[in-house]
Amino acid sequence: MIKVVVDIRDLQIATTGTKTFLEALCKEFKKGHSGFQFYFLSPKSKPYSGANKFLKIKEHLLFFIWKQIQLPYLAYRLKANIVFCSDYFVPYLHFGYTTIPVFHDAFFKEYPTHYNRWWLQIFNTIGLGAAKRAAFIVTPTKYALETIHQQYHLDKNKTRVIYEAGKETAIETNTTTFFESEWFTKLKKKEYILHVGTYDKRKNIPRLIEGFAQLAQQNEYAHLKLVLVGASANKINSNDTEEIHQCIQSLQLQNKVVQTGYVTDNELALFYENALLYVFPSINEGFGLPVLEAFKYEVPVLIANNTCLPEVAGNAALSFDPLDVNDMVVKMKEVIDSPVLRKKMIALGLERLQFFSWQKTTGLLLAVFKETVKEKL
Repeated sequence: MIKVVVDIRDLQIATTGTKTFLEALCKEFKKGHSGFQFYFLSPKSKPYSGANKFLKIKEHLLFFIWKQIQLPYLAYRLKANIVFCSDYFVPYLHFGYTTIPVFHDAFFKEYPTHYNRWWLQIFNTIGLGAAKRAAFIVTPTKYALETIHQQYHLDKNKTRVIYEAGKETAIETNTTTFFESEWFTKLKKKEYILHVGTYDKRKNIPRLIEGFAQLAQQNEYAHLKLVLVGASANKINSNDTEEIHQCIQSLQLQNKVVQTGYVTDNELALFYENALLYVFPSINEGFGLPVLEAFKYEVPVLIANNTCLPEVAGNAALSFDPLDVNDMVVKMKEVIDSPVLRKKMIALGLERLQFFSWQKTTGLLLAVFKETVKEKL
């Protein structure tokens, strides 16, 4: 019996793709798998996620205590074989177990100014040191593998690429009427362009707004709106909220751009289902879950032609230069103007979607767990 401790602390604070990833894995692990026993552990108190400087420093200390003292102690008491952490950090010391972290990206190295310096110090010393002592490292794309190897000098031979899948959202029929009265007084079905994600600088949302402004100035597209689903980034130095708001105001798009803030999974599903087009202008991603979510709801997808996005989308999306607003506009018009192209892209998206599932993700991860125990023996 392989005993696996799963650190679920991130479920208490994460709101984006990392939460989707861990939630889906826990759901799959709890279905039961022959030869495995899972333990789901987290701190007793909820981690602090506010903006107070001193409380954040205190939380960094509590995080260190959890990862390097409490979690190792509990894993030792349970006689665990593996400690699995989906948030980059694993215990440095091994007491009868080995460790497997998930590195979703290399953002700590690529955008150091976006993070608290104390947090970076912890990551660059304890975090990376612990990762180098781990049995294996899991990462979501081949692009991410190459990036973390280049940025962190982690061993490619013990890094395993395991693709993720989309959020398992579903539309609840009994809430549709309420949702439509809430949002579709401002929106009409299939008459808006959609973006889902936090207001993080790397998401490149201001350029999407600029591109939409160019589109909306033309009579044949004047009826369209832009929907931004998501909330402000929780990292002060990477938060692009102010620039996004200024961009909307300067272009006089207050009645054209709908900002929803955080929405429930059911509301998110409805936003996807009723969108005309999904545009993903990000300049850096580790995986890009919204690509698969848009495929699921039969929405044509435009992606930035960089990082992992072409790897995830395959031939099912059109790409554009995210730094070239004109290129973005040309591609949006190409899809909007052609029902035939939209139909083809939807079909390709559904076909591409079959390549990803949380069952596949879990199966590959369990294989890594088995390989870990075999290597240890």
